[in-house]
Amino acid sequence: MDIVFLTTKLRKQCTDSKTMTKTWGDRQAKVLRRRLDQLKAAENLSIMRDLPGRCHELTADRAGQLSLDLVHPMRLIVEPAVEPRPYKDDGGLDWSRVESIRVLEIEDTHG
Repeated sequence: MDIVFLTTKLRKQCTDSKTMTKTWGDRQAKVLRRRLDQLKAAENLSIMRDLPGRCHELTADRAGQLSLDLVHPMRLIVEPAVEPRPYKDDGGLDWSRVESIRVLEIEDTHG
């Protein structure tokens, strides 16, 4: 899957090993790298449903975004990087047709 980042700063924080560790700490950087590697290796977003680390759609004011678990309570927040977004007849996102994502942020979505 293709991965793009919302900002240049976020891209550096998520791809440069030294910056990752400085920004997120050793443990979080390791988990973040693994999640990004999983996303990159996946043919499409539906693959992420079968991997550990829960990937799920968000609701309400974050509808259209997805959350992937990192080190609790942090989450990797992404969205499909295609327009129009592929939806199923029932209105849910068609994960099997999402082959490109945009990383929006890394945050605690519960706080």
